[in-house]
Amino acid sequence: MLDGIIIGGGVIGGMVARELTAYGAKVAIVEKAHDVAMGATRANSAIVHAGFDAKEGTLKARFNVRGSEMMRDVCRELGVKYKNNGSLVVGFSEEDRQTLAELKARGEKNGVKELSLLDREALLKIEPNVGDGVTCALRAGTGAIVCPYELCIAAIGNAMDNGAELFLGFEVTAIEEKNGVYTVTAKDGRTLEASFIVNCAGVYSDKIAAMAGDTSFSVIPRRGEYMLLDKAAGGVITHTVFRCPSKMGKGILVSPTVDGNLLLGPTAENIEDKTDVKTTAEGLAKVRLQANEQVKSIDFSKSITSFAGLRSVGSTGDFIINVPRARFVNAAGIESPGLSSAPAIAEYVRELLMGEGIALKKRTDFNPCRRPMHEFQMMTNDEKSALIEKDPTYAHVICRCETISEGEILAALRANPKPSDVDGVKRRTRSGMGRCQGGFCTPYIVELIAKELGIDETEVTKFGGASKMNVGYTKK
Repeated sequence: MLDGIIIGGGVIGGMVARELTAYGAKVAIVEKAHDVAMGATRANSAIVHAGFDAKEGTLKARFNVRGSEMMRDVCRELGVKYKNNGSLVVGFSEEDRQTLAELKARGEKNGVKELSLLDREALLKIEPNVGDGVTCALRAGTGAIVCPYELCIAAIGNAMDNGAELFLGFEVTAIEEKNGVYTVTAKDGRTLEASFIVNCAGVYSDKIAAMAGDTSFSVIPRRGEYMLLDKAAGGVITHTVFRCPSKMGKGILVSPTVDGNLLLGPTAENIEDKTDVKTTAEGLAKVRLQANEQVKSIDFSKSITSFAGLRSVGSTGDFIINVPRARFVNAAGIESPGLSSAPAIAEYVRELLMGEGIALKKRTDFNPCRRPMHEFQMMTNDEKSALIEKDPTYAHVICRCETISEGEILAALRANPKPSDVDGVKRRTRSGMGRCQGGFCTPYIVELIAKELGIDETEVTKFGGASKMNVGYTKK
């Protein structure tokens, strides 16, 4: 029997799994999708927020500031790219200027450091491409950017390397408790038993809670649409640029990514369908319009893809992290700043479980570090040459746009958590993320996946299920 079951393989579930594994718990992560990081973690703004936006005294404020302070070291241990680029909230009017002053005061109460108000003249010295209508800004020097799915994959991989288990395609349909043991049943009939459960199921966390008898909250999906521009457009801005927030969130942002692209979005639309991640002409038009107001000189001809994600908006207005019944912990309603808060939320969940009598003690043999998924890219030319001498597959470039080699793809296919489809390889290596969006490298990646998994190339999928890349052979 397991000590614990973590329901949900996103960044919150991944961080919780890593934290509990570090404290000696034998845990399993169960995820309904075919891979980890497939919910809100797959498609969000990738921002480590400074912590000035959340209302003082809330869980959001508490964990945002603590998580932001932890994130640099967490990323260093996990080999995840992190960049402290700072953030700007820009205003267009005197009313906005007052709002920015209020945000600064709130941030200072929350314990955020390096906050300053800028007029247009000072702003232009650090960001000459801000929009012509921008009159003022709040700068947060501790704001940063990461890659959210890279962080999730690394956290879960690190937990697995230290003993955690991962069950994919495990859609939870029932939770029962008897004599201190929880039994979790999947749609396909698989069952797992454990002493405790942590509910990190994102937009489905209200349904999971209800299975355990907790109907005290609901979760509404909020769809956000994004545009991603090529690296050739990435230098137009260095900070992450927001506009003054509204009740629907922080609005459209313009931000560089840790890989050098330019990210625009998201929109904010409350919907009912927890699977609806389509993009719309109206949504993308709004992204373009507002992004242009905040930052000029954006070359939209360099757009290489668009996508949408869902945020988990809880009915309480704050993160829902509690223990509604013995040894059952909710980590629900984790909308923005959830990514920033993830390491701190994991700490708190561990503390709650210890308060429930779960015996947890820091392991002396826990290894918190993981080889970076982009390790080859970080090497010097001499180091690369030495590796190629040992393993010539690193000299065979598969993805020309991102310069990703066969050796890197094979390493990803063999590292926890192992991908089984083209998009899984893409998230781990960036192969297929360049300007051609996989037009050149995909057939080669399909071939490598088939060989590594011991399956026919016609069985390889893009993202699991029926999304097969090939329907048959013209020649064989």
